[in-house]
Amino acid sequence: MAVYYVEDDENIRQLVLYALTQSGIQAEGQPDDTAFRAACAKSIPDVVVLDIMLPEVDGLEILRRIRNTPGKLSRVPVMMVTAKNSELDIVRALDAGADEYITKPFGMMEMVSRVRAMLRRASDWGGGRCKDVLSLGALSLDFQARELLVDGAPVALTMREFDLLAYMMRHSGVVLSREKLLQNVWGWDFSGGSRTVDMHVLTLRQKLGEHADAVETVRGVGYRLVGSRPGDSVVE
Repeated sequence: MAVYYVEDDENIRQLVLYALTQSGIQAEGQPDDTAFRAACAKSIPDVVVLDIMLPEVDGLEILRRIRNTPGKLSRVPVMMVTAKNSELDIVRALDAGADEYITKPFGMMEMVSRVRAMLRRASDWGGGRCKDVLSLGALSLDFQARELLVDGAPVALTMREFDLLAYMMRHSGVVLSREKLLQNVWGWDFSGGSRTVDMHVLTLRQKLGEHADAVETVRGVGYRLVGSRPGDSVVE
């Protein structure tokens, strides 16, 4: 499985590529959108790691194009890398279809761990390992089609949003801490100060529309998924 890392700073790009390849991950680097387009024309990657601050065409524009490209590329999981740490920038990246984000400066072990977790998720996504359907009130998740239906209408989710909702549906009614969600959905240990779960819950609620209140915030702990109507329970 291959990873493409788009970063214009050659020193950072080479350092990350070295860390990934030394960990047994096949990785290629591109300095800009032109090189990334050329690489994708030859072979579609399994995961894309994309810096936001790029020359000429920035990472968010590239991400939007990826998600709007018909075929396999539109479904490739993408992690955004940025020096910015504002909530607005993170939300914009997730709204544009990012599955994950990491802010500079970052540790090489954390980068490798996150990429490895994304590769595992990408493998599960493509392999169709789960063939069941989960339903809770107005929400229905089809694992074989990797599709969410809300009141019978399809709603587009990123890979990470799908996995987050699936885990919460399997544990509906249970209060789930951010640490537990990170460990079981992202596959890496919680790092103090991370807003990863909060940002994904925010974008997930936006996509659930009038059923957004099915994802409850439990102050000081985490989140709980409940039925959108009284008496709702998970049906498998």
